[in-house]
Amino acid sequence: MRRALTADDVRVAAAALAEQALALPELTQARTVAAYVSVGSEPGTRALLDALHERGVRVLLPALLPDNDLDWGLYTGEDSLAPVQHGGRMHLFEPGGAPLGPEAVLRADVVLLPGLAVDRRGMRLGRGGGSYDRVLARLERAGARPSLMVLLYDTEVVEHVPEEPHDRPVHAAVTPSGVHRFG
Repeated sequence: MRRALTADDVRVAAAALAEQALALPELTQARTVAAYVSVGSEPGTRALLDALHERGVRVLLPALLPDNDLDWGLYTGEDSLAPVQHGGRMHLFEPGGAPLGPEAVLRADVVLLPGLAVDRRGMRLGRGGGSYDRVLARLERAGARPSLMVLLYDTEVVEHVPEEPHDRPVHAAVTPSGVHRFG
């Protein structure tokens, strides 16, 4: 379904998604938010990142490590992003500043996660690389309890997604038309 979206569809959905997310109490009260830079037809995050930064929120963005774990760096505006090609697989935008280390995410009040779908239990279907599974396990081991939110299109909130033993549920899904909260 994402492949059928036009650039205009993605832009309009991104503005609506940012509006929904920015109204959430979790984000209005957050001092540090771990997020990501959307690519391609993913639900757009640029407007949301800019608005959070303008509010004075410390925004952490991931940098993919060779073992698929994530390091983190600061987002200080579009100029702080660097395009990175990972082994011919994917072209991402990552923070260009000094790396803060994989543990930096432990200080986040909210973690915004990418995904392909989420089900009514809050189980998120990722892209299969395991990067965010590692982040969620790291948070759990450390006893950190940020709000976990996946950013999706409306059609990607579904009845059921496959689940593996290491999967962890999210607290909410934010879509262009609203917020879905889970158990």
